[in-house]
Amino acid sequence: MEKRSGLRLCHFGTARRRRWWGLRRRWIYIYITFTFTWRMLGLFKINQEHDLCSLTCLMKEGLHAALQTSNDTTIPDLEMQTFAGPVFASLRRSLDITEEEYQRSLSSDGCYLQFISNSKSKADFFLTNDKRFFLKTQKTREVTFFLSNLKAYMDHLEKYPHSLMVRFLGLYSIQIPNKTKKYFIVMQNVFYPDERINTRYDIKGCEVGRWTDPASTGSPVTKILKDNNFEGKHIILDQQRSWLVDQVEIDSAFLRSLNVLDYSILLAHQPLHQDEQDRKHSFSNLTMRTAKSMDQDSPTEEDPPTIPLLEGDSARLASDTIDSGSNHIQNTGEHSGHGIPLQEINLHSVNRTDAELHEFHAHHRRLLPNLKNSVHVIDGPKLRYFVGIVDFFTVYGVKKMQENLWKSLRFPGRAFSTVSPATYSQRFCQWVKDHTK
Repeated sequence: MEKRSGLRLCHFGTARRRRWWGLRRRWIYIYITFTFTWRMLGLFKINQEHDLCSLTCLMKEGLHAALQTSNDTTIPDLEMQTFAGPVFASLRRSLDITEEEYQRSLSSDGCYLQFISNSKSKADFFLTNDKRFFLKTQKTREVTFFLSNLKAYMDHLEKYPHSLMVRFLGLYSIQIPNKTKKYFIVMQNVFYPDERINTRYDIKGCEVGRWTDPASTGSPVTKILKDNNFEGKHIILDQQRSWLVDQVEIDSAFLRSLNVLDYSILLAHQPLHQDEQDRKHSFSNLTMRTAKSMDQDSPTEEDPPTIPLLEGDSARLASDTIDSGSNHIQNTGEHSGHGIPLQEINLHSVNRTDAELHEFHAHHRRLLPNLKNSVHVIDGPKLRYFVGIVDFFTVYGVKKMQENLWKSLRFPGRAFSTVSPATYSQRFCQWVKDHTK
């Protein structure tokens, strides 16, 4: 009897050791994988030896074919679907992006660039060879949510043409035989052009998990820093500060109405050269900027933001849609009505009518810089800032409510990202107020 008992204890001890060693090997694997990925942060050219070369080549081939026609495209080895094509085409036109340059950028002979960041997202990020457009893979539920709110998104951009929200320029899916269908979205790169940018931030307005060890001096690694890295710093805008604060309030109120959270401000800056500072205040430059700011519109009555493909697009997704759990709430946010910074120029000097001036103020416009990516660029006295609001597809559903409860117990009294949309929006706006001058 004692012998059998000893055997059982020996067997129990062996099984426990096996589990322990198995768990240890798993954690070692996770640690090595995490460390390797961390060291590989940055931009990488997707050449013929890259694991994603085949996928990105097919994406480029599919996009080239899809942009030739408004219909879905089937070519050997893949099927490409275009969602709400006329809607995104009208948005591209409103940004003065011609179909030729859009197609040339997305399907050029040059390799895409893979962007590996320290984001928790499992999405794949690609940059076009000229770095003008981002391509990001999306989950089915994110695509479904976006399509269901696309009209609201377009209406917001029509009302506020200088909104800081990132501009989505196309939505597609690619189906390769014997592979899972992938959805991806094309958007403007907030940090374009980036030749002189050396520091980038992703800001959520909270503190838990919001620190990134900066890259060493001279390192080619591109790291996206976070809220805690920005402490003690400020965005220096002077006269343009009130416009930025108000526009963030307007945009975050819209996102609160969609019941979303976890969105970020992408932020970067670069020094203004002396000639850029001098040219910024020249009469010819101010006249050009005024014309650009008054004339840049979202789709107009002649080019209405109708969404003729949405019903069909939603039907396509019906088989694999995940319930987003969206509970819409009323948008009660109103901006504080601070004056738009027009001190640089008297708009009447460029023969604008009173009606045009009224519209300028009503749509909360500002004097845009004369750049391709002008809606995301704001010049301060000494620095040029790149600012854009991104990642607004996370709905505050049951899962996020449970996460909020758990984090409340785990981090009592601390600011974490998973909070109600109302709290998130208020805290997000407060961060901007506290960190701008």
